[in-house]
Amino acid sequence: MNSSSLQAKKLNIIKWLVKLQDQTMIEKIKFLIKNPSISTGWWNTISEVEKKSITQGLADIENGKVTPHSKVKKSYDKWL
Repeated sequence: MNSSSLQAKKLNIIKWLVKLQDQTMIEKIKFLIKNPSISTGWWNTISEVEKKSITQGLADIENGKVTPHSKVKKSYDKWL
């Protein structure tokens, strides 16, 4: 993996994080940041549903299949 490809992937993750509204996922990410020594084995500690969700989310990000939070919020304004 070249440096520019790695940088692009990091930027995609940052964009995804900015839009993330799932408090549970945010707490899990915070836990991984605070406990870097266990971060390499975290994949084995989550459920298959979580693994599938993460894999699908990363694929969606890579393929540009994301919707800005502002657009989603606008479509749900009538219920909020």
